[in-house]
Amino acid sequence: MTRKNALVVRGGWEGHRPVQATELFLPFLRSSGYTVRIEESTDVYADAAEMAVTDLVVQCVTMSEIKPEQVAGLSAAVVAGTGFTGWHGGIADSFRASSDYLHLVGGQFATHPGKEPCQRRGGEDDNFLPHTIDITELGREHPITAGIEDFELDTEQYWVLHDELIDVLATTTHPAQPWQAWHRPVTAPAVWTRRWGAGRIVVTTPGHSLDVLENPDVRTIIERGMLWATRTASAS
Repeated sequence: MTRKNALVVRGGWEGHRPVQATELFLPFLRSSGYTVRIEESTDVYADAAEMAVTDLVVQCVTMSEIKPEQVAGLSAAVVAGTGFTGWHGGIADSFRASSDYLHLVGGQFATHPGKEPCQRRGGEDDNFLPHTIDITELGREHPITAGIEDFELDTEQYWVLHDELIDVLATTTHPAQPWQAWHRPVTAPAVWTRRWGAGRIVVTTPGHSLDVLENPDVRTIIERGMLWATRTASAS
């Protein structure tokens, strides 16, 4: 088996437990034939030689900052065929101030609606809502989500702003509640892919906590997404 090179980049807000969360997936990567390099900052993105031999980037960096040369290096690597994937805020809320990063990923976390105000107690579970991840028609045929049925979660439900260049494999719908400002249900992408040059990008929005990442459906989607995003022969 020809080994692939995976680069795990983690950091940012500690509330998403970037170390523990990425550690969950290291055994899968290694058993799937990847040589894994771990970096605790995005400095590596500006290393053109390292990025050129990287077949997959797994990023878990939330609410952080990135330098122009770093996002340029990441984007150039993806255009050349390096895969890019991640979950939750680690990819969809990584670098709010970088328009180039948002353009690369195709979607950005806007909010996660919370419980009715009278039910809030000041903890993170104020933002946990029961909701459904609905697999789209495309998702039912795509190798990342094929065979997975719609499933329920009770965790943060991401409201995502996005463009039309994404292929949506799963969605989630935010109901219009009396205490909220919107007046009709809003459906947001929950899992999407994006082709960027010769590269493949996969974003999975569930994943706020370790228990969500260990949900069998969420974990299967993330792991299949890693394999699908990895540099293909045509991008070598």
